[in-house]
Amino acid sequence: MAIPQADRRLRFRSRESNDGEGGINDQERSLWSRIDTGDLLRVGALIVTTILVWVIEQAPWPRWIAIAVACGGLILGCWPIVREALEDLHARRMSMELSMLLAIAAAAAVGELVTSLLITVFVLVAEILEDLSMDRGRDALTNLMSFLPDTVRVVEGSRVHEVPRDDVVAGQLIAVVPGGRIPVDGVVETGRADVDQSRITGESMPVAVAPGSRVYAGSITQAALQIRVERSGEESSYGRIVAAVREAQSSRAPVQRLADRLAARIVYIALAAAAITYIVTREIHSTISVVIVAGACGVAAGTPLAVLAAIARCARTGAFVKDGAHLEQLSAVDTVVFDKTGTLTRGVPRVVQVVPARGYAEGELLRLAAAAEWNSEHPLGVAIAQKARERGMEVPSPQAVEYRPGVGVYARVAGRDVAVGSGRRAQLGSGTPAVGGDAWAGDPSTESDIPTPPGATSVQIDIDGDRAGSIFLVDEVRSGAQECVRRLRNTGLRLLLLTGDDAAAAEHVANQLGLPVDAVRASLLPADKNAVIARLRERGRRVAMVGDGVNDAPALAVADVGIAMGTGTDVAREAGDVVLVSSDPRDLATTIAIARRARRIILFNFVGTIAVDGIGMLLAACGLLGPIASALVHVGSESAFILNSARLIPGRRGRPLRETRFH
Repeated sequence: MAIPQADRRLRFRSRESNDGEGGINDQERSLWSRIDTGDLLRVGALIVTTILVWVIEQAPWPRWIAIAVACGGLILGCWPIVREALEDLHARRMSMELSMLLAIAAAAAVGELVTSLLITVFVLVAEILEDLSMDRGRDALTNLMSFLPDTVRVVEGSRVHEVPRDDVVAGQLIAVVPGGRIPVDGVVETGRADVDQSRITGESMPVAVAPGSRVYAGSITQAALQIRVERSGEESSYGRIVAAVREAQSSRAPVQRLADRLAARIVYIALAAAAITYIVTREIHSTISVVIVAGACGVAAGTPLAVLAAIARCARTGAFVKDGAHLEQLSAVDTVVFDKTGTLTRGVPRVVQVVPARGYAEGELLRLAAAAEWNSEHPLGVAIAQKARERGMEVPSPQAVEYRPGVGVYARVAGRDVAVGSGRRAQLGSGTPAVGGDAWAGDPSTESDIPTPPGATSVQIDIDGDRAGSIFLVDEVRSGAQECVRRLRNTGLRLLLLTGDDAAAAEHVANQLGLPVDAVRASLLPADKNAVIARLRERGRRVAMVGDGVNDAPALAVADVGIAMGTGTDVAREAGDVVLVSSDPRDLATTIAIARRARRIILFNFVGTIAVDGIGMLLAACGLLGPIASALVHVGSESAFILNSARLIPGRRGRPLRETRFH
């Protein structure tokens, strides 16, 4: 019940098992096994002592016998409370333990031995109930962190040997047995299986994988697979989730600091109210009742529990939030800004047309463009290079490559200056042609008059300063993007779509997603995206930016909350405050719903604590609540608020969250 101890009780305590299966699942542990035996014995002894003291007081025995028995019971029962109170005094902190000790001592001093013992029983029962809730929170974190196997089966030629999980490096080939847990992020090389990714993506249905499919650490395969390692340890998707939860345990969100301040204020107010009550009424029972009824542990312990439970729940649904402060910021956003490519679309565009200008051949145009984009990480550049590979072209190595985010790429290829970009006016570098504006010197009408697919993105090619043609690419809308947009709009969030693509391509995607045209901002440079977000924040908007690429990293950093797609670039993932591991847009809507639910629960606990304590102190001061009734109110309200926070703790199957409209 100690205010400063609340966070300590949530600190992760690893549980090891010989079989490497990790922590015991919270559903598999009985209620009694969760309760410390010493606590049970202490409460039982106190109950027996209380009954014995009551019997002695009713019998014609000397008073000192009842006093001696009661003192023994109080010493036994109050020792945990005294220990925590002394720690708080040493740290110069005000806590509920101090105020409760004062109330217990005052009741005993005025001869209310049974009352003082009963108050002690109630306090210890409250401690046990609080620990049970905290233990569920610890179990959720333990199960998350200890899920991966300790060893990995590495394949080297015809040999398979086990190595510690932390020794696995990218590029190695590992084998996973049927029913085994996949310990790394990687690509399937051999085998086909249904894979349960619910722990990492939140998707309850198994996913069929085959050679070439990407799999994530924390998944369970139903058949044997051999996987080429891409990321392992803390670099894997699951490792990042574990690191985020550990970081959340060691950091404190602003709302947690506010909860501690509120709890301390309640203690001071209760002591002041008790002093005033005694001065006015000279009634010691009412004075003691005022101190007892005030309970601040519902917010002091319930708030960190709600924050960590929400982060654990987000992790179980496919997103990791890097700390409690970002969870709090996410709960308050009223505007969500999306990048288009790789965020709402799959980010795997394909070339559908190569349209050369007069005097240029289609093959030459594609070959030179592919050379300039050969090492590009941009989805459009990757698609152009892939198209050249599919056609079996011999692509020359580029020289003097210069990349300008949001504009394009310039390269010297086979003695020719090649610029590939979006057609904007921007200088790629000293002595290089401009991508856009005057750089596209050729007459666009000289290109073949071929109708282009609806929603296609145009990439323009400039060779030696002349317009050489265009390459058209299309990108499919991500599965789940439409549902994500619908769910977010239903909660009252304002949605914007920012893209460097032209307006026609952007509006085509917006129409598919159900976004109005006025929510689209097209043909933007990275600096333009930053400016849009900055203007929104200047107007008082709380903005979440969702992106996946290098171009998006500055905007992710500028927004109140940056949300990166898990399949995006490393730069974007590092810049993001929240990472959607499977890059499913639906996980974004779920994560925001969890953050908002956590905020509502914490707010309810704050308001409820103030209301219950205020009314309780008033009734106690008026003599309408005695010490025992006050203790019942204290324990009941505290337990209710902690259990309210515990509702966020994820079970084996996370229940869908009801989404509420933003106000």
